[in-house]
Amino acid sequence: MHRSLPIVAVFLVMACNESSSGTAPMGPAAVDKPLDSAVPVVVVLGDSLTAGPGLSSAEAYPALLQARARAAGYPHTVVNAGVSGDTTTDAIERFERVLVPDTRVLVVALGANDGLRGHSIDTMKANLRRIIERAKSREIQVLLCGMETPPSHGWDYSIRFHNVFPELARELEVPLMPFLLAGVFGDDRLNLPDRFHPNAAGMRVIAGAMWPYLDPLLKATS
Repeated sequence: MHRSLPIVAVFLVMACNESSSGTAPMGPAAVDKPLDSAVPVVVVLGDSLTAGPGLSSAEAYPALLQARARAAGYPHTVVNAGVSGDTTTDAIERFERVLVPDTRVLVVALGANDGLRGHSIDTMKANLRRIIERAKSREIQVLLCGMETPPSHGWDYSIRFHNVFPELARELEVPLMPFLLAGVFGDDRLNLPDRFHPNAAGMRVIAGAMWPYLDPLLKATS
């Protein structure tokens, strides 16, 4: 039964909350200049794994996706809406604020803090469903990013947590990046000294892994 979880989940202990990073949360719209409403926008809704504590805004993976989009000839502006410590409940509360004018794509990279704190999986799933459905109701394309959680709250909890993401992707018919930290977690070369948050090199790995999932959505919304 445990084989349904990637092996990395056994050791996954990530300090995704604000206190572990010692860094103030990044604001929900980390862009260098005001957005032109005529330009399609990609909003990356996440926690500290997206905000990039200890890194410059240019080193976090949303900025790297921006560079890839420009190199590929897409007109999109990518907004880093990662806030350290955010749970799915926190993200719902700021959902309306982060959907800037002309948002065409929403990347949902949430759940790590729900798992670390042992929050209700049913609540987390309902929150993620609500975020995705609200985006789709506005004809916004959604990319859901999977997350894992350690067995600190029991194996059943970890397995149910893991299953939330593919279940929602199938139910709501959205693409799924299976695990946001694939290839990054557990590699000291790709993480900050806290061993929890990706460093600049780790962010480059995340951006590279996410790009094949994001590229079709950019094509569809150009």
